[in-house]
Amino acid sequence: MNRYRLSTSRLIYFLLALLFLLAISDVYAAKMSVTEFISEFTRNHYQQRFIAQTDLVKNNRELVPQAVDRLIGETKQGDKSFEDRMYLLNIASSMAYMQRHLHGDGEPLAKVDPLIKEEMRKEKERNAELMKWKKEEQFLGNFVMKRHAKELKQAGLAPVLYPHWKHRLLFECKVCHNSIFRMQRWINEISQEKIVAGEQCGTCHNGNIAFSANDREQCGRCHIAGKPEAEKLHNPDLIDHTEVKKAAERVGAQWHPEKLVNGRLPVDRFGLIDWMVMKQNDVFRPITSLEKGFKEETRDNKILFVSRSNFVNNVLFDHKVHSDWISCSACHPAIFSDELGGNDMKMRDMSKGLYCGHCHGKVSFKFADCKRCHSLPADARVDALVRPTRH
Repeated sequence: MNRYRLSTSRLIYFLLALLFLLAISDVYAAKMSVTEFISEFTRNHYQQRFIAQTDLVKNNRELVPQAVDRLIGETKQGDKSFEDRMYLLNIASSMAYMQRHLHGDGEPLAKVDPLIKEEMRKEKERNAELMKWKKEEQFLGNFVMKRHAKELKQAGLAPVLYPHWKHRLLFECKVCHNSIFRMQRWINEISQEKIVAGEQCGTCHNGNIAFSANDREQCGRCHIAGKPEAEKLHNPDLIDHTEVKKAAERVGAQWHPEKLVNGRLPVDRFGLIDWMVMKQNDVFRPITSLEKGFKEETRDNKILFVSRSNFVNNVLFDHKVHSDWISCSACHPAIFSDELGGNDMKMRDMSKGLYCGHCHGKVSFKFADCKRCHSLPADARVDALVRPTRH
């Protein structure tokens, strides 16, 4: 009886073990879909589950080529960024390397490797192009106008390097903004046809106020980006005072280089032109309009912005300093609400080009020059005209 019971127990254990093995074999026998394989492989890849990854590829040899093709196909769908394409190709590359190592099949790797090299090559070229123009625009107020780069290249012309600062010596900002140009980059649809017709840059570059944009011999004076001649547009020490003085007399402005120390334009601690020092020392007097009988609009009040941080000084915003340069309509209401306290301004928003960032960091001094704005200690007494708001 005991011997029978023991045999029965062994039989039960044997059957249970057999069922377990059959269950396992059924799992491995069941084929995964390509989608499931990619999902599992990607999860293992980023969790660094190397043993599971090896087993997955070992047991699904026939799915790897399909998965690699699927991932390569996804890189070509939609307008994917370089980062998104590389994410997909790196997963495909990992699959392909394991396929070659475990199964001796190098065909998937032969497909994906050249694509990765090509992506890297194109990205290197793109970054080189960006850095080339970054150098040209490192001086505040310099903009490379490269929207029609292909057409310009075909015509044998470099892009235009527009120097805001050189024009600012002769003209207040309000001369152009917003009557001639909207004060935002890329939205003015500037074209040679419009300029030659007397619009946009052609308002001044007509042969009277400034050299004619229709004179082909003058093309090189604007189409200068990337050329050695462009150096003079991002180095104020190379300014030609005689040229500026003649231009000032022609348009009705004033230029007094004799009031400069050693003939050099005053600069801030970042090496950028300090326009306030220029005005205070009466080095220049730019014109305010191209129209006769223009009545200048100036607002002379101040607003106190109380800093949210105890260790950062308050800001005393002077409307007159700004409205001397720019018209009120350039800022209100598109950039700032007219209502006092109606603008919830934060530095992170400004750094993205909102509020004060519409000009500062682009054509006016950098945010890194903190104390130019945060100049008023919390315990300082202020003018009665000041109206406080939180900042």
